[in-house]
Amino acid sequence: MTELDGLRQYAVAQEAEVLAVTEALKLQDALPDVAALSLAGILAKLEVIVGADRDIGDPTDFPWPHIASVVRDLKAITGDLPLYQSDRSTTRADVARHLKQATQLVEPLEVEKATTHVRQAATQFAEASIFPKPAEKPAEFSKSSRRRRAR
Repeated sequence: MTELDGLRQYAVAQEAEVLAVTEALKLQDALPDVAALSLAGILAKLEVIVGADRDIGDPTDFPWPHIASVVRDLKAITGDLPLYQSDRSTTRADVARHLKQATQLVEPLEVEKATTHVRQAATQFAEASIFPKPAEKPAEFSKSSRRRRAR
């Protein structure tokens, strides 16, 4: 694998991660519109809320200790939620969908970068060219062109 292939795969993976996180955030945003039908449902919603905000500055600040206390109380009443195991085929399908979308987003950028690179290389080549610029014609060319015009 070349360095360019590795960079491309990294860019696609980064974009796929952004798409997956965006999808998860949309589900979190929809959570308030979902009605819990049991104490276990309320507990599940609270665990999503607590789990979603793992990057909080200080977990001892209000309201986090209070919410954690409510979660503990609900677990004492209802018991722990059953462990959820996602269907691997669903997970694989989601990953494949995110990678496909990411590839579709990254490929135009690669074409644009390649085009820019070719333009820059051509410009650098032209600037470094050994051919004289028209205003810098050697004197012997100027003399021969005068002779042709005189004939």
